[in-house]
Amino acid sequence: MLSRSPAPRVRTRTRTLSLVAALPGALLGALLGALLAAPLGAQPAATVADRFTVREAMIPARDGVRLHTRIFVPKAAAGPLPFIMLRTPYGIANAERHFTAYFKALADEGYIFVFQDIRGKFKSEGTFVMQRPARPRGDTTSLDEGTDTHDTIEWLLRNVPGNNGRVGMLGVSYDGWTTIMAATEPHPALRAISPQASPADMWIGDDFHHNGAFRLSYGFEYAVRVEGSRELDLFNFDRFDTYQWYLRLGSLANVNARHLQGRIPTWNDFVAHPDWDAFWRAQTVLPHLRAVRVPTLNVAGWWDQEDFWGPLAIYQALEKTDTKGINYLVVGPWNHGGWSAGEGRSLGPISFDSATATHFRERIQAPWFAYWLKDKGTLDLPEALTFEAGSNRWRRWDAWPARAGVEARPLYFGPGGTLGFARPAAPRAADRFVSDPAHPVPYRQLPIEPTYGPHARRWPTWLVEDQRFLNGRPDVLIYETEPLAEDVTIAGEVVAQLYAATTGTDADWIVKLIDAYPEQYAANWGMAGYQLMVSNEVFRARYRTSREKPAPLVANAVTPIRYSLHTQNYTFRKGHRIVVQVHSSWFPLIDRNPQVFVPNIFNAKDGDFRAQTHTVHRSAPWPSHVVLPIVTR
Repeated sequence: MLSRSPAPRVRTRTRTLSLVAALPGALLGALLGALLAAPLGAQPAATVADRFTVREAMIPARDGVRLHTRIFVPKAAAGPLPFIMLRTPYGIANAERHFTAYFKALADEGYIFVFQDIRGKFKSEGTFVMQRPARPRGDTTSLDEGTDTHDTIEWLLRNVPGNNGRVGMLGVSYDGWTTIMAATEPHPALRAISPQASPADMWIGDDFHHNGAFRLSYGFEYAVRVEGSRELDLFNFDRFDTYQWYLRLGSLANVNARHLQGRIPTWNDFVAHPDWDAFWRAQTVLPHLRAVRVPTLNVAGWWDQEDFWGPLAIYQALEKTDTKGINYLVVGPWNHGGWSAGEGRSLGPISFDSATATHFRERIQAPWFAYWLKDKGTLDLPEALTFEAGSNRWRRWDAWPARAGVEARPLYFGPGGTLGFARPAAPRAADRFVSDPAHPVPYRQLPIEPTYGPHARRWPTWLVEDQRFLNGRPDVLIYETEPLAEDVTIAGEVVAQLYAATTGTDADWIVKLIDAYPEQYAANWGMAGYQLMVSNEVFRARYRTSREKPAPLVANAVTPIRYSLHTQNYTFRKGHRIVVQVHSSWFPLIDRNPQVFVPNIFNAKDGDFRAQTHTVHRSAPWPSHVVLPIVTR
């Protein structure tokens, strides 16, 4: 079997292994594309059936449960080949679709591909558990996704001829999570992984909660979809606009009473565990990432509507112990999994001037696996590779968040909706609005169709929708700079610092950093005045001092609220304006806060939801602002 000892880390790495290599996957992909575009009469492109022998197997795990697996072996294999594996709860009956884009460059390179239904889903045996916790350190009897992966690899090595003894693993979202779980106790043959858009902690920052605020529409609809049966289900809404459906629902206590009747385990877990307790701490993968034992390519998208926090958290957790220099990060201008299909030239109306997704698949992902699994080619990757939207270029960094040449500068809220770098001088100044749970701020323009199903067209791109739809709402504060005299580039963590008060005893805070295009925009009149969210996040104030033990606010008392709006690499162009929006509901993406402290919002009564007056201070003693990581050179 082949083996490799990883080289020491060099901040900008170019490693060449051989001068003689087969035709690169990117070039081969281009040649195949040319053949497809050839005139009638030319040789048609080979189909998946032409290229692969497909085998189905029920692979036994150590407890006897059998896992349904499809194995694609190239018919024209040249020598022993590595495996590329994807494990998923979403079904593998149509695994062939991956070869049209996501795995195309990999297929051109040549691998044995393995797709597997995880335990309890579709044709695999056993019981499905949402985000089954990793087994505790030293536990050799429990099962998790890592042990199922280990057992699958062991079987593949012994039962699939023509393999070279190496395995690579990748996947997006839940499939990314099964990938990183495989690295907690990796099989020796697992030689390279790429967890992509993987959740890391479902309470702190991924699918189901953000800073303790429950992601209502996504959490409800996803739980029903995945746990409604062994396959995938859709909740049957009785109206198209889910904003109205969730508003009519009232308290979340009505979900089980009216609709689910306790049959969806994950919804029951939401209700039973509103705080960051032992249940959620057991689910997070981060404490299990104690060493980087497998080369890891972490992938994220700046406008990921589901899992942006997770891949960055995983990268940072691994980085703490990465003494071998094998932990990498790529962040592009994509939504959830946007790098896995299409060209990636745009997202919604936002253009990026190049085929960013194609570039990733052909120039980053395919060479990555060829390097580690075949000892082939070069690996020209920095510590972190990010796409800088606005200027629309790829940037190479020797650390992320960026350290050298970046200055953290506060951008302060000012009178009359102004925004600037000068600290407020007024001894007393504030803006107020009434937040009414009966009329919550929508997270995107109405109507809001379901997250899943035939009508779910806007969910994938809602993060790049024009934020002007909230102009004129009295419960949304808007601050903006003058048109910029020069470009302003940020690279690193954006932080919100509010000094806020409320007449109630609980509140949510939503802060958005926005790029406002010029009102006179001859380059593209369709984008004149467009307001693009660059960074955003919600924070539930009851968790300001402890995630485990929520505490009520003191009514009318000024309370500091500081939290991350995540990292970002973006250029606000000359002539654009920087805008900040502040509000206290984001419905139905985030559940409504009663604004009166109750022990468990899932059990709140309809009468607990009350309108309150919120105040955002912008004075010398209490200067609310956002902190921008501005590139200075």
